[in-house]
Amino acid sequence: MLTKQDISTAAKSFRWNRQLPKWTVMVDGRELPARPLILEAAGVPPNDPTNSHQAVAILQDRGFDVRYEGKPVHREDNDHLLEPVTDEFIRSLRGCLKGEDSLVEAREREHRIEKDRMAR
Repeated sequence: MLTKQDISTAAKSFRWNRQLPKWTVMVDGRELPARPLILEAAGVPPNDPTNSHQAVAILQDRGFDVRYEGKPVHREDNDHLLEPVTDEFIRSLRGCLKGEDSLVEAREREHRIEKDRMAR
């Protein structure tokens, strides 16, 4: 299960050089993009299907200060927007990295094919 500590640890080394998206989170005094931070903490690639609302729900469930366009958002303010975060959902994030059909394996396969093309 993705813990508050997992997210805090990922935030320490997380770098973001683009404009902040609408949904952000405050971690140790830094405002960071919500979805990319959750994907980093879960160890999944940026093209993972997790959406911003799911990421915000995870962050709020773990007690983080979430913001929308720079303004603090309280859970009751946006409950109607968010899907519930379950352990099954968290496991599905990590599960997409395993096996022959995983996103990681597909990406590596594409890199091998491209590398072979370039070598010819």
